[in-house]
Amino acid sequence: MAMRILIADKFEQSGRDGLQALGYEISFQPDLKDDALVNAIAKEQPDVLVVRGTKITEPMLAAGPLKLIVRAGAGYNTIDVAAASRRGIYVSNCPGKNSIAVAEVAFALILALDRRIADNVIALRSGEWNKKEFSKARGLFGRTLGLVGVGKIGQEMIPRAKAFGMPVVAWSRSLTPEKAETLGVERKESPLDVARAADIVSVHVALKPETKNLIGPDFFNAMQDGSYFINTSRGETVDQDALVDAIHAKGIRAGLDVFAIEPTSAVADFEDPIANETRVYGTHHIGASTDQAQEAIAAETVRIIKSFKETGHVPNVINLAAGTPATHRLVVRHRDRPGVLAQVLDAIKAESINVQEMENIIFEGAEAAVARINLDKAPSSAMLDRLRAGNEDIIEIDLLTLQ
Repeated sequence: MAMRILIADKFEQSGRDGLQALGYEISFQPDLKDDALVNAIAKEQPDVLVVRGTKITEPMLAAGPLKLIVRAGAGYNTIDVAAASRRGIYVSNCPGKNSIAVAEVAFALILALDRRIADNVIALRSGEWNKKEFSKARGLFGRTLGLVGVGKIGQEMIPRAKAFGMPVVAWSRSLTPEKAETLGVERKESPLDVARAADIVSVHVALKPETKNLIGPDFFNAMQDGSYFINTSRGETVDQDALVDAIHAKGIRAGLDVFAIEPTSAVADFEDPIANETRVYGTHHIGASTDQAQEAIAAETVRIIKSFKETGHVPNVINLAAGTPATHRLVVRHRDRPGVLAQVLDAIKAESINVQEMENIIFEGAEAAVARINLDKAPSSAMLDRLRAGNEDIIEIDLLTLQ
């Protein structure tokens, strides 16, 4: 039976062609959302759901036999990952495929702020020539770029900054002194240290509970008067009210591709008052939206789904447990014959022990194997003795305590 895929968002033709070439059944309905998406999942009964910015809620997950959700992009904050995990639905994404595109729009905003490009264009279109006013610019050469977050996108900012002759200071939870030296940046101990040192700050962190409102009043108070602030990550990483206060109090200029509250559809009214701030240049959350990036994301989406179909392995999965409640590991060396592990698992079940993880590794020649079974509590010695004595295909059983 062919795998059924519902694509409920904009998705490149090359990706759709790639999925169809693999023999999958494709339903491409890019305008689905809310109740319409719930109904479509119930009707189409897809195995895989592909989305970009579409919000995925628990009723959608309950509407059909979904096994995998692929976010055709880097983030996944629009997906109810916890609900997917409760239902055993894989959630995967395409990290790094849009890094260059986002770095490019971040630098576009930096240059636009410094040269007031948007104001130039508006004046020309209104019939005004004002070289006297618009000749005032600081220039980028020698000015310090501060990065908050040095993941794939943050790292793409570094060579571009150096091409403009800009030294770079950076902070990230994962940035070690050794990695900073390799990247050629000055490592700072905290986001506040970046704010103090930089003429221009650019934010590149994923949206997680610990990064929500990471950039708040203390951060903006630490920034230099008249400095530039760029956010192309997620609007929720910034306390937008604090940013507006800093714009008024400290003359900070902001380039934003993301906002605190964004429309859920591609075309909509936008009533956020920050758009009317004269020191704010905004774009429409288009950081990843280049042809190059979208083609790369489409190819990665095809790779993820193909791997899942053919091997059961999901590349880039984001909702597998980093750890489990397992306290003990049962190691069973056995002959590779039918029913051996079934007997072991029946014995485990009889003692109301839950299996947390399990793998069975076959030795060369397929005569013997070793099973590693992680358990949430220790089985009794009597049960282990019965297994050792009761099945001649069990070579050895060991019980290890996990640290």
